[in-house]
Amino acid sequence: MAAARKVLEDEGAGALTMRRLAHELHMQAPSLYKHFASKAAVESALIGEAMFDLGDRAHDALHADGPGTALWRLLEVYRLNGRAHPNLYRLATSGRLDRDSLPDGLEEWAGNPWFVVTGDASSAQALWSFAHGMLVLELDQRYPPGSDLDRTWRAGAEAFERAVR
Repeated sequence: MAAARKVLEDEGAGALTMRRLAHELHMQAPSLYKHFASKAAVESALIGEAMFDLGDRAHDALHADGPGTALWRLLEVYRLNGRAHPNLYRLATSGRLDRDSLPDGLEEWAGNPWFVVTGDASSAQALWSFAHGMLVLELDQRYPPGSDLDRTWRAGAEAFERAVR
């Protein structure tokens, strides 16, 4: 998994092939199939790791001391994590999600902090959608030059905080 994550992080999802992964591990590609049935299985395992890592940080953000509300800390952790691991973030949040390949309860557990800070499932989904859209646009450098993205994130957080009060 560490080798797959390294290839993904360093070279992007397009580079993550069984042949490339085998090369990274100094082995023949057919040997990988003893561990993973397919490239999709490798990707699913990476998605599971990403969801666990981000969920763990999100749960910590709910209880952390520091500036801002729990909602703000959740958004901040989400943004920092996505910026630090953009290729893993994109793999985990783009395209169709094969929920059957994830460990039971992982998606619900990872998403729970969004519910905790909003108190409502629909608001939690809306908040996550805001964060996801902002982060993708930021990673893609789609905001005009000179945009104050810290301020834009803060404005979104404040709007959600008003809405959930």
